[in-house]
Amino acid sequence: MAKSAETEHPVEAFGWAARDRSGHLSPFNFSRRATGEDDVRFKVLYCGICHSDLHSIKNEWGVSMFPLVPGHEIVGEVTEVGMKVKKVKVGDKVGVGCMVGACHSCKNCTNDLENYCPKLILTYSSIYYDGTMTYGGYSDHMIANERYIVHIPDNMPLDAGAPLLCAGITVYSPLKYFGLAEPGKRVGVVGLGGLGHVAVKFAKAFGAKVTVISTSASKKEEALKHLGADSFLISRDQGQMQAAIGTLDGIIDTVSAPHPILPLLGLLKTNGKLVLLGVPERPYELPAFPLISGRKTVAGSAIGGMKETQEMMNFAAKHGITTNIEVISMDYVNTAMERLAKADVKYRFVIDIGQTLAATKP
Repeated sequence: MAKSAETEHPVEAFGWAARDRSGHLSPFNFSRRATGEDDVRFKVLYCGICHSDLHSIKNEWGVSMFPLVPGHEIVGEVTEVGMKVKKVKVGDKVGVGCMVGACHSCKNCTNDLENYCPKLILTYSSIYYDGTMTYGGYSDHMIANERYIVHIPDNMPLDAGAPLLCAGITVYSPLKYFGLAEPGKRVGVVGLGGLGHVAVKFAKAFGAKVTVISTSASKKEEALKHLGADSFLISRDQGQMQAAIGTLDGIIDTVSAPHPILPLLGLLKTNGKLVLLGVPERPYELPAFPLISGRKTVAGSAIGGMKETQEMMNFAAKHGITTNIEVISMDYVNTAMERLAKADVKYRFVIDIGQTLAATKP
């Protein structure tokens, strides 16, 4: 007989879970495994809310497994380490991002690209090596193999640093890989949300000239004055778009809502790259001629490997890069999800797990 979530492992755990695709989250007792020789256990202090959490609790991608404890922007303080752990010690500040396992033998894994492993194990709603379900960071504590633990530098605030474990690496990796992390490069950022505002910060720290591309004129002041972008384009303004044709080395497109990409291709220089990070519900229309005539590339990117994630976190700490957040209590999470669905947040919700979770225990 299959054991329940509460009894399948020896260590009691408490969090909030969605039970079905209604997406409603409520208190949930479950269990986590004992600390293995390569494991790190930590008390969760903060957990960011990613748009993926919203998609997952509503099973919008059709792959969710319930009960589902979301959260893959998890930070806290180490409480226990296995005997073979060398990377961190009790008391260290650490985090876990989008993944907790992979095969560790394929070409991607051996090249520090665990994120592209065919046997990738996600932080939540995935099946772990032992056949049990993974549960995320809307919970009192977390455990992971040390390979998947990110050390948080002392000068990185835990609350505003938590979303870097997903949003940060999601924009950092393509900027580096596609040659856009160089002084003087002209980089466009489409969308000024949870990903976009962090992309602007990283691109500026790399020394790029940054153009924010948005449908909303209301975001111009935020982009230029508060985030430090160099210029702003309203994508619906034909005159502005025409004047900017052929000016960008690359574009990081963070938008998940359906939108035309043909106008974006026009903004690229010869050999320019359009990198897609969002997942719209409908396929893009992609005409061949604009690609052929300028040897342009349309590409995609998904988070980054663990080595690069640590590199990103260290770079962010060195350059003072954090996410713009609204800290909430655990019992506000369902309202936060409703607001997130309407893009009513600047720019990332972060749950204060350490101070507010325990009070929700029945």
